[in-house]
Amino acid sequence: MALKHTHIKELSRNKLKRTLTLFEVVCSGVGIIMGAGIYALIGVASAYSGNSLWFAFVLAAVMATFTGLSYAELSSVFKSDSSEYEYAKNAFNRTIAIIIGIFVILTGIFTVATVSIGFSNYLNALTGAPIFLSSVLLIFLLSLVNLRGIKLSTGIMIAATFLEIIGLLIVIFLGMKYWGNVDLLRFDFGFQGILQASALIFFAYMGFESLVKLEEETKNPQKTIPKALILSIIISSILYIFTAISAISMMGYEKLSASKAPLADAVSISLGKYAFIVLAVIALFATLSTVLGSMVATSRITYGLAKEKAIPQSLSRVSEKNQTPWIAIILISLFALVFLFFEDIAVIASLTNISTFITFAFVNASVLVLRYRISPDKFKFRINFLNIGRFSVISLLGLLTSLLMLVYSVINIASA
Repeated sequence: MALKHTHIKELSRNKLKRTLTLFEVVCSGVGIIMGAGIYALIGVASAYSGNSLWFAFVLAAVMATFTGLSYAELSSVFKSDSSEYEYAKNAFNRTIAIIIGIFVILTGIFTVATVSIGFSNYLNALTGAPIFLSSVLLIFLLSLVNLRGIKLSTGIMIAATFLEIIGLLIVIFLGMKYWGNVDLLRFDFGFQGILQASALIFFAYMGFESLVKLEEETKNPQKTIPKALILSIIISSILYIFTAISAISMMGYEKLSASKAPLADAVSISLGKYAFIVLAVIALFATLSTVLGSMVATSRITYGLAKEKAIPQSLSRVSEKNQTPWIAIILISLFALVFLFFEDIAVIASLTNISTFITFAFVNASVLVLRYRISPDKFKFRINFLNIGRFSVISLLGLLTSLLMLVYSVINIASA
Protein backbone atom coordinates (compact mmCIF):
# COMPACT_ATOMS: atom_id res chain seq x y z
CA MET A 1 0.00 0.00 0.00
CA ALA A 2 1.19 3.72 -0.64
CA LEU A 3 1.61 4.48 3.01
CA LYS A 4 4.42 6.97 2.62
CA HIS A 5 3.45 8.32 -0.82
CA THR A 6 2.82 11.84 0.44
CA HIS A 7 5.88 11.92 2.65
CA ILE A 8 8.01 11.01 -0.35
CA LYS A 9 6.42 13.76 -2.44
CA GLU A 10 7.04 16.29 0.33
CA LEU A 11 10.71 15.31 0.46
CA SER A 12 11.12 15.47 -3.30
CA ARG A 13 9.74 19.01 -3.40
CA ASN A 14 12.54 20.13 -1.09
CA LYS A 15 15.08 19.22 -3.80
CA LEU A 16 17.19 17.10 -1.46
CA LYS A 17 20.64 15.91 -2.44
CA ARG A 18 21.12 12.55 -4.15
CA THR A 19 22.24 10.51 -1.15
CA LEU A 20 20.17 7.30 -1.28
CA THR A 21 21.92 4.07 -2.28
CA LEU A 22 20.32 1.00 -3.82
CA PHE A 23 20.06 -0.62 -0.37
CA GLU A 24 18.32 2.41 1.10
CA VAL A 25 15.87 2.72 -1.79
CA VAL A 26 15.04 -1.00 -1.56
CA CYS A 27 14.34 -0.62 2.17
CA SER A 28 12.07 2.32 1.41
CA GLY A 29 10.33 0.33 -1.31
CA VAL A 30 9.60 -2.61 0.97
CA GLY A 31 8.24 -0.18 3.56
CA ILE A 32 5.96 1.43 0.99
CA ILE A 33 4.61 -1.85 -0.38
CA MET A 34 4.20 -3.67 2.91
CA GLY A 35 0.81 -2.65 4.16
CA ALA A 36 -2.22 -4.12 5.80
CA GLY A 37 -3.65 -5.77 2.69
CA ILE A 38 -2.34 -9.20 3.61
CA TYR A 39 -3.66 -8.89 7.18
CA ALA A 40 -7.13 -7.93 5.98
CA LEU A 41 -7.56 -10.01 2.81
CA ILE A 42 -5.56 -13.23 3.05
CA GLY A 43 -8.55 -15.11 4.44
CA VAL A 44 -10.99 -13.86 1.83
CA ALA A 45 -8.52 -14.56 -1.00
CA SER A 46 -8.04 -18.15 0.19
CA ALA A 47 -11.74 -18.77 -0.44
CA TYR A 48 -11.08 -18.20 -4.15
CA SER A 49 -7.76 -20.06 -4.50
CA GLY A 50 -7.80 -22.78 -1.87
CA ASN A 51 -4.43 -24.29 -0.94
CA SER A 52 -2.67 -22.65 -3.90
CA LEU A 53 -3.05 -19.14 -2.47
CA TRP A 54 0.73 -18.69 -2.59
CA PHE A 55 0.63 -18.93 -6.39
CA ALA A 56 -1.84 -16.05 -6.55
CA PHE A 57 0.77 -13.89 -4.80
CA VAL A 58 3.35 -14.93 -7.40
CA LEU A 59 1.07 -13.88 -10.27
CA ALA A 60 0.25 -10.57 -8.59
CA ALA A 61 3.97 -9.87 -8.14
CA VAL A 62 4.72 -10.51 -11.82
CA MET A 63 1.91 -8.19 -12.88
CA ALA A 64 3.06 -5.52 -10.44
CA THR A 65 6.55 -5.71 -11.96
CA PHE A 66 5.25 -5.08 -15.50
CA THR A 67 3.43 -1.91 -14.45
CA GLY A 68 6.21 -0.87 -12.07
CA LEU A 69 8.69 -0.78 -14.94
CA SER A 70 6.30 1.43 -16.92
CA TYR A 71 6.13 3.84 -13.97
CA ALA A 72 9.93 3.84 -13.80
CA GLU A 73 10.20 4.71 -17.49
CA LEU A 74 7.68 7.56 -17.31
CA SER A 75 9.26 8.98 -14.16
CA SER A 76 12.55 9.30 -16.03
CA VAL A 77 10.93 11.67 -18.54
CA PHE A 78 8.68 13.80 -16.36
CA LYS A 79 9.55 15.68 -13.19
CA SER A 80 9.74 13.50 -10.09
CA ASP A 81 6.55 14.83 -8.49
CA SER A 82 4.47 14.20 -11.60
CA SER A 83 1.53 11.87 -11.38
CA GLU A 84 -0.72 9.61 -13.38
CA TYR A 85 -2.59 12.81 -14.29
CA GLU A 86 0.47 14.24 -16.04
CA TYR A 87 1.28 10.97 -17.83
CA ALA A 88 -2.25 10.70 -19.25
CA LYS A 89 -2.36 14.40 -20.18
CA ASN A 90 0.80 14.12 -22.26
CA ALA A 91 -0.10 10.79 -23.84
CA PHE A 92 -3.79 11.45 -24.50
CA ASN A 93 -5.59 14.65 -23.45
CA ARG A 94 -6.60 16.65 -20.42
CA THR A 95 -10.09 15.15 -20.20
CA ILE A 96 -8.76 11.61 -19.93
CA ALA A 97 -6.13 12.85 -17.47
CA ILE A 98 -8.84 14.32 -15.22
CA ILE A 99 -10.76 11.03 -15.31
CA ILE A 100 -7.61 9.11 -14.35
CA GLY A 101 -6.94 11.60 -11.55
CA ILE A 102 -10.44 10.96 -10.20
CA PHE A 103 -9.86 7.20 -10.34
CA VAL A 104 -6.67 7.69 -8.31
CA ILE A 105 -8.69 9.58 -5.69
CA LEU A 106 -11.38 6.87 -5.68
CA THR A 107 -8.70 4.23 -5.16
CA GLY A 108 -7.59 6.03 -2.01
CA ILE A 109 -11.14 6.41 -0.71
CA PHE A 110 -11.93 2.73 -1.32
CA THR A 111 -8.67 1.77 0.40
CA VAL A 112 -9.64 3.74 3.50
CA ALA A 113 -13.01 1.98 3.66
CA THR A 114 -11.57 -1.49 2.95
CA VAL A 115 -8.81 -1.42 5.53
CA SER A 116 -11.05 0.26 8.13
CA ILE A 117 -13.25 -2.84 7.97
CA GLY A 118 -10.13 -5.01 8.23
CA PHE A 119 -9.14 -3.07 11.37
CA SER A 120 -12.60 -3.50 12.85
CA ASN A 121 -12.66 -7.24 12.11
CA TYR A 122 -9.51 -7.71 14.19
CA LEU A 123 -10.82 -5.40 16.91
CA ASN A 124 -14.10 -7.36 16.96
CA ALA A 125 -12.23 -10.66 17.29
CA LEU A 126 -10.14 -9.19 20.11
CA THR A 127 -12.76 -7.24 22.08
CA GLY A 128 -16.18 -7.86 20.55
CA ALA A 129 -16.52 -4.22 19.48
CA PRO A 130 -19.15 -3.65 16.73
CA ILE A 131 -17.53 -3.61 13.29
CA PHE A 132 -19.40 -0.74 11.64
CA LEU A 133 -19.14 1.62 14.62
CA SER A 134 -15.43 0.84 15.04
CA SER A 135 -14.80 1.64 11.38
CA VAL A 136 -16.61 4.98 11.67
CA LEU A 137 -14.68 5.97 14.81
CA LEU A 138 -11.36 4.95 13.23
CA ILE A 139 -11.93 7.13 10.17
CA PHE A 140 -13.04 10.05 12.34
CA LEU A 141 -10.02 9.84 14.67
CA LEU A 142 -7.50 9.41 11.87
CA SER A 143 -9.03 12.37 10.05
CA LEU A 144 -8.12 14.46 13.08
CA VAL A 145 -4.57 13.09 12.98
CA ASN A 146 -4.35 13.92 9.27
CA LEU A 147 -5.58 17.44 9.95
CA ARG A 148 -2.82 17.93 12.53
CA GLY A 149 -0.10 17.63 9.90
CA ILE A 150 2.25 15.39 7.95
CA LYS A 151 4.88 14.96 10.69
CA LEU A 152 2.58 13.17 13.15
CA SER A 153 1.04 11.01 10.41
CA THR A 154 4.41 9.97 9.00
CA GLY A 155 5.79 9.04 12.43
CA ILE A 156 2.86 6.69 13.06
CA MET A 157 3.20 5.07 9.62
CA ILE A 158 6.95 4.44 9.92
CA ALA A 159 6.58 2.81 13.34
CA ALA A 160 3.75 0.62 12.10
CA THR A 161 5.78 -0.64 9.12
CA PHE A 162 8.23 -2.38 11.45
CA LEU A 163 5.36 -3.97 13.36
CA GLU A 164 3.77 -5.19 10.13
CA ILE A 165 6.93 -6.97 9.04
CA ILE A 166 7.50 -8.46 12.52
CA GLY A 167 3.96 -9.81 12.46
CA LEU A 168 4.49 -11.55 9.12
CA LEU A 169 7.80 -13.03 10.29
CA ILE A 170 6.06 -14.43 13.37
CA VAL A 171 3.45 -16.13 11.17
CA ILE A 172 6.13 -17.52 8.83
CA PHE A 173 8.36 -18.99 11.53
CA LEU A 174 5.52 -20.42 13.63
CA GLY A 175 4.02 -21.99 10.53
CA MET A 176 7.20 -23.69 9.31
CA LYS A 177 6.67 -26.78 11.43
CA TYR A 178 3.28 -27.26 9.75
CA TRP A 179 4.66 -27.09 6.21
CA GLY A 180 3.74 -30.26 4.35
CA ASN A 181 0.39 -30.62 6.11
CA VAL A 182 -1.50 -29.61 2.96
CA ASP A 183 -0.95 -30.08 -0.76
CA LEU A 184 0.11 -26.62 -1.92
CA LEU A 185 0.02 -27.68 -5.58
CA ARG A 186 -3.66 -28.58 -5.45
CA PHE A 187 -5.73 -26.08 -7.42
CA ASP A 188 -8.95 -26.45 -5.45
CA PHE A 189 -10.93 -24.04 -7.65
CA GLY A 190 -8.93 -24.22 -10.87
CA PHE A 191 -6.88 -21.50 -12.51
CA GLN A 192 -9.85 -19.14 -12.54
CA GLY A 193 -9.84 -19.27 -8.74
CA ILE A 194 -6.16 -18.33 -8.79
CA LEU A 195 -6.89 -15.35 -11.05
CA GLN A 196 -9.74 -14.21 -8.80
CA ALA A 197 -7.47 -14.44 -5.77
CA SER A 198 -4.69 -12.56 -7.62
CA ALA A 199 -7.09 -9.77 -8.53
CA LEU A 200 -8.08 -9.43 -4.88
CA ILE A 201 -4.69 -9.70 -3.19
CA PHE A 202 -3.09 -7.29 -5.68
CA PHE A 203 -4.36 -4.85 -3.08
CA ALA A 204 -1.41 -5.98 -0.92
CA TYR A 205 1.09 -4.81 -3.57
CA MET A 206 -0.33 -1.35 -4.09
CA GLY A 207 2.20 1.37 -3.38
CA PHE A 208 5.09 0.16 -5.53
CA GLU A 209 4.26 2.95 -7.99
CA SER A 210 5.24 5.52 -5.34
CA LEU A 211 8.85 4.38 -5.31
CA VAL A 212 9.63 6.49 -8.40
CA LYS A 213 9.05 9.60 -6.26
CA LEU A 214 12.48 9.01 -4.67
CA GLU A 215 14.26 9.86 -7.91
CA GLU A 216 15.63 13.26 -6.84
CA GLU A 217 17.17 11.82 -3.67
CA THR A 218 18.75 8.73 -5.26
CA LYS A 219 22.26 8.25 -6.61
CA ASN A 220 22.25 7.25 -10.28
CA PRO A 221 18.44 7.05 -10.24
CA GLN A 222 18.12 5.89 -13.87
CA LYS A 223 19.63 2.53 -12.87
CA THR A 224 18.95 2.45 -9.13
CA ILE A 225 15.19 3.12 -9.15
CA PRO A 226 14.23 0.31 -11.60
CA LYS A 227 16.50 -2.17 -9.77
CA ALA A 228 15.10 -1.11 -6.40
CA LEU A 229 11.55 -1.38 -7.67
CA ILE A 230 12.03 -4.96 -8.84
CA LEU A 231 13.94 -5.97 -5.69
CA SER A 232 11.28 -4.40 -3.46
CA ILE A 233 8.54 -6.39 -5.19
CA ILE A 234 10.62 -9.59 -4.94
CA ILE A 235 11.33 -9.14 -1.21
CA SER A 236 7.70 -8.26 -0.43
CA SER A 237 6.54 -11.23 -2.51
CA ILE A 238 8.80 -13.63 -0.62
CA LEU A 239 7.33 -12.44 2.70
CA TYR A 240 3.79 -12.67 1.31
CA ILE A 241 4.28 -16.12 -0.24
CA PHE A 242 5.83 -17.63 2.90
CA THR A 243 3.09 -16.05 5.02
CA ALA A 244 0.45 -17.60 2.76
CA ILE A 245 2.15 -21.02 2.92
CA SER A 246 2.36 -20.89 6.72
CA ALA A 247 -1.21 -19.67 7.22
CA ILE A 248 -2.64 -22.31 4.87
CA SER A 249 -0.48 -25.03 6.45
CA MET A 250 -1.61 -24.13 9.97
CA MET A 251 -5.33 -23.70 9.28
CA GLY A 252 -6.22 -25.04 5.85
CA TYR A 253 -8.02 -22.73 3.45
CA GLU A 254 -11.47 -23.69 4.76
CA LYS A 255 -10.84 -22.32 8.27
CA LEU A 256 -8.65 -19.47 7.02
CA SER A 257 -11.34 -18.22 4.65
CA ALA A 258 -13.94 -18.21 7.43
CA SER A 259 -11.81 -16.20 9.86
CA LYS A 260 -12.29 -12.48 10.54
CA ALA A 261 -8.78 -12.32 12.03
CA PRO A 262 -6.96 -14.84 9.81
CA LEU A 263 -3.32 -14.34 10.77
CA ALA A 264 -4.10 -14.02 14.48
CA ASP A 265 -6.15 -17.22 14.34
CA ALA A 266 -3.32 -18.96 12.49
CA VAL A 267 -0.68 -18.26 15.15
CA SER A 268 -3.08 -19.16 17.96
CA ILE A 269 -3.04 -22.72 16.66
CA SER A 270 0.68 -22.88 17.40
CA LEU A 271 0.98 -20.82 20.60
CA GLY A 272 -2.56 -20.36 21.91
CA LYS A 273 -4.58 -17.28 22.83
CA TYR A 274 -1.60 -15.13 23.85
CA ALA A 275 -0.14 -15.41 20.37
CA PHE A 276 -3.57 -14.51 18.99
CA ILE A 277 -3.58 -11.33 21.10
CA VAL A 278 -0.08 -10.33 19.95
CA LEU A 279 -0.88 -10.80 16.25
CA ALA A 280 -4.27 -9.14 16.58
CA VAL A 281 -2.64 -6.05 18.16
CA ILE A 282 0.02 -5.94 15.43
CA ALA A 283 -2.73 -6.25 12.81
CA LEU A 284 -4.57 -3.34 14.43
CA PHE A 285 -1.48 -1.13 14.08
CA ALA A 286 -0.89 -2.35 10.52
CA THR A 287 -4.44 -1.63 9.39
CA LEU A 288 -4.60 1.68 11.27
CA SER A 289 -1.39 2.79 9.58
CA THR A 290 -2.68 1.88 6.14
CA VAL A 291 -5.91 3.80 6.66
CA LEU A 292 -3.96 6.85 7.80
CA GLY A 293 -1.47 6.57 4.95
CA SER A 294 -4.24 6.32 2.38
CA MET A 295 -5.98 9.35 3.87
CA VAL A 296 -2.77 11.38 3.77
CA ALA A 297 -1.83 10.37 0.23
CA THR A 298 -5.32 10.80 -1.21
CA SER A 299 -5.85 14.21 0.38
CA ARG A 300 -2.56 15.42 -1.15
CA ILE A 301 -3.41 13.98 -4.55
CA THR A 302 -6.76 15.76 -4.35
CA TYR A 303 -4.98 18.96 -3.36
CA GLY A 304 -2.61 18.62 -6.33
CA LEU A 305 -5.40 18.05 -8.84
CA ALA A 306 -7.31 21.03 -7.43
CA LYS A 307 -4.24 23.22 -7.93
CA GLU A 308 -4.13 22.01 -11.54
CA LYS A 309 -7.78 23.13 -11.81
CA ALA A 310 -8.72 19.57 -12.79
CA ILE A 311 -11.26 19.48 -9.94
CA PRO A 312 -12.83 22.32 -7.89
CA GLN A 313 -10.11 24.66 -6.64
CA SER A 314 -11.73 24.91 -3.22
CA LEU A 315 -10.23 21.47 -2.51
CA SER A 316 -6.76 23.04 -2.57
CA ARG A 317 -7.41 25.26 0.45
CA VAL A 318 -4.80 24.76 3.15
CA SER A 319 -5.11 25.29 6.89
CA GLU A 320 -2.90 28.21 7.95
CA LYS A 321 -2.23 26.61 11.34
CA ASN A 322 -1.34 23.04 10.33
CA GLN A 323 -0.54 23.47 6.62
CA THR A 324 -2.88 20.63 5.62
CA PRO A 325 -5.52 20.55 2.84
CA TRP A 326 -8.39 20.49 5.29
CA ILE A 327 -11.32 20.53 2.84
CA ALA A 328 -9.85 17.60 0.88
CA ILE A 329 -9.26 15.64 4.10
CA ILE A 330 -12.83 16.13 5.32
CA LEU A 331 -14.38 15.28 1.95
CA ILE A 332 -12.33 12.09 1.54
CA SER A 333 -13.28 10.95 5.04
CA LEU A 334 -16.97 11.53 4.37
CA PHE A 335 -16.89 9.53 1.13
CA ALA A 336 -15.03 6.69 2.88
CA LEU A 337 -17.79 6.59 5.50
CA VAL A 338 -20.37 6.17 2.74
CA PHE A 339 -18.62 3.09 1.35
CA LEU A 340 -18.57 1.46 4.78
CA PHE A 341 -22.23 0.67 4.18
CA PHE A 342 -21.16 -1.97 1.66
CA GLU A 343 -19.83 -3.86 4.73
CA ASP A 344 -18.35 -6.72 2.63
CA ILE A 345 -14.56 -6.23 2.68
CA ALA A 346 -14.09 -8.27 -0.51
CA VAL A 347 -16.50 -6.02 -2.43
CA ILE A 348 -14.85 -2.78 -1.35
CA ALA A 349 -11.35 -4.18 -1.96
CA SER A 350 -12.46 -5.19 -5.46
CA LEU A 351 -13.78 -1.67 -6.07
CA THR A 352 -10.36 -0.39 -4.99
CA ASN A 353 -8.67 -2.71 -7.44
CA ILE A 354 -11.01 -1.75 -10.28
CA SER A 355 -9.93 1.89 -9.90
CA THR A 356 -6.30 0.79 -9.60
CA PHE A 357 -6.33 -1.43 -12.69
CA ILE A 358 -8.00 1.26 -14.80
CA THR A 359 -5.26 3.68 -13.73
CA PHE A 360 -2.49 1.12 -14.36
CA ALA A 361 -3.92 0.30 -17.78
CA PHE A 362 -3.62 3.96 -18.79
CA VAL A 363 -0.10 4.25 -17.33
CA ASN A 364 1.06 1.31 -19.45
CA ALA A 365 -0.79 2.68 -22.47
CA SER A 366 0.93 6.04 -21.89
CA VAL A 367 4.33 4.37 -22.32
CA LEU A 368 3.21 2.77 -25.58
CA VAL A 369 2.04 6.13 -26.92
CA LEU A 370 4.82 8.38 -25.59
CA ARG A 371 7.59 6.17 -26.93
CA TYR A 372 6.53 7.33 -30.40
CA ARG A 373 6.01 10.97 -29.39
CA ILE A 374 9.18 11.52 -27.37
CA SER A 375 12.69 11.06 -28.66
CA PRO A 376 14.40 7.95 -27.20
CA ASP A 377 17.26 10.07 -25.84
CA LYS A 378 14.77 11.92 -23.57
CA PHE A 379 14.19 8.73 -21.57
CA LYS A 380 16.75 8.54 -18.79
CA PHE A 381 15.52 4.99 -18.20
CA ARG A 382 13.99 2.69 -20.79
CA ILE A 383 12.91 -0.92 -20.43
CA ASN A 384 15.78 -2.36 -22.46
CA PHE A 385 14.45 -5.85 -23.11
CA LEU A 386 11.49 -7.29 -25.03
CA ASN A 387 11.30 -4.25 -27.31
CA ILE A 388 10.23 -4.26 -30.95
CA GLY A 389 11.72 -1.03 -32.23
CA ARG A 390 10.15 1.61 -30.02
CA PHE A 391 7.34 -0.72 -28.97
CA SER A 392 7.53 -2.01 -25.36
CA VAL A 393 6.29 -5.58 -24.96
CA ILE A 394 6.62 -5.23 -21.16
CA SER A 395 4.24 -2.24 -21.13
CA LEU A 396 1.86 -4.16 -23.39
CA LEU A 397 1.93 -7.05 -20.90
CA GLY A 398 1.30 -4.52 -18.12
CA LEU A 399 -1.69 -3.16 -20.06
CA LEU A 400 -3.13 -6.62 -20.81
CA THR A 401 -2.67 -7.96 -17.28
CA SER A 402 -4.24 -4.79 -15.83
CA LEU A 403 -7.27 -5.33 -18.06
CA LEU A 404 -7.39 -9.04 -17.13
CA MET A 405 -7.32 -8.22 -13.42
CA LEU A 406 -9.96 -5.55 -14.00
CA VAL A 407 -12.26 -8.25 -15.42
CA TYR A 408 -11.64 -10.58 -12.49
CA SER A 409 -12.21 -7.77 -10.00
CA VAL A 410 -15.65 -7.31 -11.54
CA ILE A 411 -16.19 -11.08 -11.32
CA ASN A 412 -15.25 -10.95 -7.63
CA ILE A 413 -17.92 -8.33 -7.00
CA ALA A 414 -20.52 -10.29 -8.95
CA SER A 415 -19.76 -13.47 -7.02
CA ALA A 416 -19.66 -11.82 -3.57
